[in-house]
Amino acid sequence: MTRPMLSPSGDYDALVQGFSWGLPARLNMARQACFDWLDQPERVALVDLSSGARKDVSYGDLARRARMLAGYLSDQGVARGDRVAVLRAQDTWCAAAHLAIWTLGAISLPLFKLFGPDALATRLGDSGAQHVLTDGEGAALLSSLPVTAHIPEHLDLHDNDIEPADTGPEDPAVLIYTSGTTGAPKGALHGHRVLTGHLPGVEISHDRLGQPGDVIWTPADWAWIGGLFDVLMPGLALGVPVVAARLAKFTPEAAREVIREGGVRNVFFPPTALKMLKAADMALPGLRSVASGGEPLGAEMLAWGERAFGLTINEFYGQTECNMIASSAGSLFPARPGCIGKPVPGHELAVLGPEGPLGEGQEGDIAVKRGSASMLLEYWNRPEATAEKFRGDWLLTGDRGQWEDGYLRFVGREDDVITSAGYRIGPSEIEDCLLRHPAVMLAAVIGVPDPARTERVRAYVVLKPGAEASEADLQTHVRTRLSAHLVPREVRFETELPMTVTGKIIRKELKRRALETDQ
Repeated sequence: MTRPMLSPSGDYDALVQGFSWGLPARLNMARQACFDWLDQPERVALVDLSSGARKDVSYGDLARRARMLAGYLSDQGVARGDRVAVLRAQDTWCAAAHLAIWTLGAISLPLFKLFGPDALATRLGDSGAQHVLTDGEGAALLSSLPVTAHIPEHLDLHDNDIEPADTGPEDPAVLIYTSGTTGAPKGALHGHRVLTGHLPGVEISHDRLGQPGDVIWTPADWAWIGGLFDVLMPGLALGVPVVAARLAKFTPEAAREVIREGGVRNVFFPPTALKMLKAADMALPGLRSVASGGEPLGAEMLAWGERAFGLTINEFYGQTECNMIASSAGSLFPARPGCIGKPVPGHELAVLGPEGPLGEGQEGDIAVKRGSASMLLEYWNRPEATAEKFRGDWLLTGDRGQWEDGYLRFVGREDDVITSAGYRIGPSEIEDCLLRHPAVMLAAVIGVPDPARTERVRAYVVLKPGAEASEADLQTHVRTRLSAHLVPREVRFETELPMTVTGKIIRKELKRRALETDQ
């Protein structure tokens, strides 16, 4: 069975220096996340709240479902290397579906229930998947597409003793498509080592996940790497019960109920969820760890987290192509507002300039060196895109950052950094400042063309219900707390902001709209 990757004691430096991936020659994630626990078949793997009533699912039951599905798929002709999609919300069959696919040595393709027919067709067509494990709602979405939908609850499934395929760390296992905010979605193909690659970051972002009584949950959908590999599979691999809950729409009240009903002690909240909790001033005592990733939280959010949860929110950093590579860890070192923590043991990070790694305080491209176990094998059928993702041995994240006393400070996406009157301005700092204003619920900052300044700073703001604030109010707020050169020249008030399905603000969409409306 999988044991924690990090030793139970030692400071951060000792963990980094003593770390080794220790990948075995043979590795299959179905065994790692489930089958290896069958010496404790009654141990709770999942706390399933998806049907409205709590059901504790054991590793024995989960393995039984995975084996039945694997046998069924094999009878349908699914073989090693075939792509099989999973289109289900958080529930037991969703977890069993991925395990079944990996058991056959096939490649799972997680799909999001809120995708429209075009998004589904793009991913299914590009991957070549012919079979989809889904539910009734998903089958309806797929009805016009040239794939076969299979609903586990409706299948004639039989018990069997099939064992996971003899796969290695580099053998393909899962194909996760990027959100597509910077062009057509690309499929990041990962090997069976990807789960191992996530474990150190998951452990430290939850202050050594796996303590007695730990139970983990995230409102993030399991169709995304944040739900599937930051929570579901690491939890299963570490023997930590994972809560499965269907939330048609995230609300602070619904989150509080899931935490109460599931006995949750560890949560991964995407930043948007935290902002909604903060806007509702929702306190959630009794948690042991709260982690967040996707965009920087800033000092105000971290301070609120201390009050609302009684603990430090641990920020982590990564992307679909190479995830969980940097993290904060309140049990190891203090958080530094504006920074996203330190490199996770096992991942070598650099801030690159034209000539190579840069030193303290110099802004450059955030990159991770080959050898990280969570790094993609390649982009599916995109050799040119794969080559462009690397500079020598370094995978380029597309983000800008700088080192600050050993911490990694996130400046912004490479195409989000604003050049104004000779200054290079990262939007995150201004957004964080705007969020400290009592009337602001959401904020996004972009640069728009300006003949005198190259670009001028524009803020898009969503106010809290019933709250009021003027453009001048918010400009004064930024000027007095940051600097005159960081003040938004314009503030646009909106009822909502464009976001990815994982809760990240799509600044590129705001820039596109700005170009259209400003002409």
